[in-house]
Amino acid sequence: MQLVLDSEQRELRSAVRKFLLDQSPSAKVRAAMVSESGYDAELWRRLGAELGLIGLVVPEEYGGSGAGHVERSVVLEELGRALVPSPFLATAVLAVDALLALDDEAARAELLPALAAGERIGTAAVAEGSGDWDRSGGATTATERDGRWVLDGVKTLVLAGDIADLVLVYAATPDGPGWFAVDSPPDNPAAGLERTTLTGIDPTRRLARLRFAGTPARPLTSADPAAALDLVADLAAVALAAEQLGGLERAMEVTVDYAKVRVQFGRPIGSYQAVKHGCADMYSAWEHGVSVVRYAAWVADHDRAELPVAAELAQAYLGPAYFEVATGMVQYHGGIGYTWEHDAHLYYKRAKSSELLFGSPARHRARLADRLGV
Repeated sequence: MQLVLDSEQRELRSAVRKFLLDQSPSAKVRAAMVSESGYDAELWRRLGAELGLIGLVVPEEYGGSGAGHVERSVVLEELGRALVPSPFLATAVLAVDALLALDDEAARAELLPALAAGERIGTAAVAEGSGDWDRSGGATTATERDGRWVLDGVKTLVLAGDIADLVLVYAATPDGPGWFAVDSPPDNPAAGLERTTLTGIDPTRRLARLRFAGTPARPLTSADPAAALDLVADLAAVALAAEQLGGLERAMEVTVDYAKVRVQFGRPIGSYQAVKHGCADMYSAWEHGVSVVRYAAWVADHDRAELPVAAELAQAYLGPAYFEVATGMVQYHGGIGYTWEHDAHLYYKRAKSSELLFGSPARHRARLADRLGV
């Protein structure tokens, strides 16, 4: 087991961090999050075509880099650290992992190259009213009519669902659940597809509700659609944990730096025992988080049998840990931490929305207990 990044992975982290410091500072993050699309299109293009980061885990024969989940977790840490508003989690994680988990070689060859290059934005639509990923496909149905498949139903909490031009939908069929691809490019939207951008607490992450009404869809081949869903969910949990770790680390650093320079009653506030203890707790949370994420990412590459446990462990720990550190960040900054101008509230909102994105911490702990046989 490798829990320490090697030299190439550290170089990747350094290169991505420098790139984002230059190309996605706070001012650009704020401009992107209030834009019509919710992301910086030029930055997205460069992440794909120039740096090859979107297709890190995509095999080389499909236009990707052929790297592993450890490398992808490194990139996600840096994206989370910089709070970059982008469809990376939707495209490079959900859509890519779903296509790789299925058995549809034709779909992989056709769809993965454009996703890896950042030429298309993809996502997966699974959750419905409760927010759970129902292995049955939920109330959304796929039926064959006049020789073609169509979808009917509603999917919600769809990452980048309002801008994705490729939506991979998990739906119920007369023969059980299945995966379907809906092509809906901006210049030729799919018939019967209604998109609604949801108003959430995190302005840096776009979510949408998709309503399908006789929407044409392409069935994707899979020997076991439910098993593919489980794999996609586990890999998404690991990816999100890496993003959370990056945000946690940055929130900790900003708070500690502020505690060194903010003077109250003639002393830096970092000299007071209560603040010292709080910062030490942040550091401890980060150290534990690094171990959890490195383990989960390594398992995703080398020991898939352990992935279900590692994935739930990652979310059960990182969600609450990130939110606790982000809460401390706001509190230790005092009045300025509660203002719109300071970035503390952005980390706080990202931490809370991420904590609940794929299920509550209580649900992750329950699933972890089940997978451990407790």
